[in-house]
Amino acid sequence: MDKRPSSLKRITTKKQAEKFINDQVKAIQKQVGEKKVLLALSGGVDSSVVAGLLIKAIGDQLVCVHVNHGLLRKGEPEQVIEVFKKNMGANLIYVDASKTFLKELKGVDDPETKRKIIGKVFIDVFAKEAKKLKGIEFLAQGTIYPDILESKGVKAHHNVGGMPKELNFELVEPVKYLYKDEVRVVGEALGLPKNMVYRQPFPGPGLGVRCVGAITKDRLEALREADAIVREEIDKLKDKPWQYFCVIPDMKSTGIKDGKRYMGWAAVIRAINTKDAVTAKSYEIPYKTLYKIRDRIIKEVPGINRVLWDFSDKPVSTIEWE
Repeated sequence: MDKRPSSLKRITTKKQAEKFINDQVKAIQKQVGEKKVLLALSGGVDSSVVAGLLIKAIGDQLVCVHVNHGLLRKGEPEQVIEVFKKNMGANLIYVDASKTFLKELKGVDDPETKRKIIGKVFIDVFAKEAKKLKGIEFLAQGTIYPDILESKGVKAHHNVGGMPKELNFELVEPVKYLYKDEVRVVGEALGLPKNMVYRQPFPGPGLGVRCVGAITKDRLEALREADAIVREEIDKLKDKPWQYFCVIPDMKSTGIKDGKRYMGWAAVIRAINTKDAVTAKSYEIPYKTLYKIRDRIIKEVPGINRVLWDFSDKPVSTIEWE
């Protein structure tokens, strides 16, 4: 197992984060030199902090690529483009590869196979973009320590392994030994926008691991809308959980609409608190909020006729369903 260095102490303060940043800037400069780096910029906390570190270390030698794989949350591509171009001045390339991803995922219901397909297509897209650019020799990734731990026998991570041998990219992973809370402290020290630093975690495969089973366009769109409602209502709470989202399993149950029976999907609400994503406790959603979410999803999202609440802890349940 790739062990966290014993010399790396927990990063909890700005001073500790600043030391980490200075150390990583020097390490990146030494590793990269005058070459260019390609970064998969999802807009999540991890890739945003990596972008901040790389911009500080090598400036416009960094080329950020934001891939819309069709599995992003509602309004997310537009938000990522606006935040990074406006607030960070990143050299950002936008690639809409949603049709390619959904085509490759058609009919695939095994979670590990879905993750591997998504990871492979990601690499293929980056390789295609890299061929258009000169001097790209490095691929930066937002791998964090829980990714490494969980890739050992639990599930595959898009940031861990899977690099084809023919792809001549050397990896740059400056936060690979940090936990999520440490990444946020570093992000604040870098001066990144708070709405980006404290954006709740989102898996690399996106809604692909929350649209449980084989992905279909109609169920994926229902999930995107239901998830937006869950996040909008929980965002109103003063004491918000660490992560909250929606899952739609590949199953239907009987419902009633316009006086007739019909088969519809169940939307499952998931909200948890954790410090390191290795263990997690279910967050107690106020019933008033649960009822509001239920009413909105049933009324506003076609195809859903049940709303359930998953209040399982990790372990034995994982945070994600797949």
